[in-house]
Amino acid sequence: MSSSSSKHSTKVRKPESIGLGIRSVLTRMFPLNQQPTGAATGRAKTIRRVLSLFIFFGAWQLLCMVKFNFLVNFAFLPSPVEVFGATVRFFSNDPTTHLKASLMRVLVGFGTATILGVGLGILIGWFQKIEDLVFMPLELLRPIPAVAWIPLAILMFPNAESGMIYITFIGAFFPILISTIKGVEGTDVVLLRVGQCLGAKQWHMFKDIVVPGAMPSIASGLVIGMGNSWFCLVTAEILAGRYGIGYLTWESYVTSNYPPIVMGMLLIGLMGALSSCAVDRFTRFLMPWRVTKKQHG
Repeated sequence: MSSSSSKHSTKVRKPESIGLGIRSVLTRMFPLNQQPTGAATGRAKTIRRVLSLFIFFGAWQLLCMVKFNFLVNFAFLPSPVEVFGATVRFFSNDPTTHLKASLMRVLVGFGTATILGVGLGILIGWFQKIEDLVFMPLELLRPIPAVAWIPLAILMFPNAESGMIYITFIGAFFPILISTIKGVEGTDVVLLRVGQCLGAKQWHMFKDIVVPGAMPSIASGLVIGMGNSWFCLVTAEILAGRYGIGYLTWESYVTSNYPPIVMGMLLIGLMGALSSCAVDRFTRFLMPWRVTKKQHG
């Protein structure tokens, strides 16, 4: 009798042990709380981004095939297959002339805008008198779109190439300028007071506190400015271009050759994304102290 009672008591599990068992099973079934490794996170991110491209081009192809026409008309829009054919023909006929011309215009315009925008933005953000003398005329010019500068660009510059570089410069200059001003003005006051208490000179406070503190904002302005330079490229090459992706896009529109139009748009978008990514990587390299981590959800 006593032996039967002891066997029965060994079969009864305590509530705490049951809870732990259920928790163990749920953890194995739903390992969402586990922190993914760096390699797994990178693979998942790549897969999601490639998948988003497939969904985008797949949806576009489907809408063109069914000739979707509700609010937006896809009946006359070139399909991704037609655009791919135009791209193959473009790269089969020595595309370097157009690519080099566009790239040079954007890089020269963006480089000039970076030097002037960052330099002037730091001065305006740091010195009140310079802001009073310079900021209002710049603020007056800032809302003017790039296309409105075409007539003046023809009058102001001795040749068309300079005018086209100027249009890409205008696209990059104001985002870089405004971001730099805001970055300098947003310098942490506590850090400035600490510098003053430690006896730092004006130059050292400027070099070691103000400029590093403004770097994240300057970096954002540079990325936006690079994108805007490519955005203004078509406008610039309409001016008097004979070569370039923007010129090719405009010429295709004039001759009603639609697939190269979309090809030119996508090429500008691709080169803009790559160059913005390069600027972003470079500015991250300049700010090794800045660590950003996004939520995995």
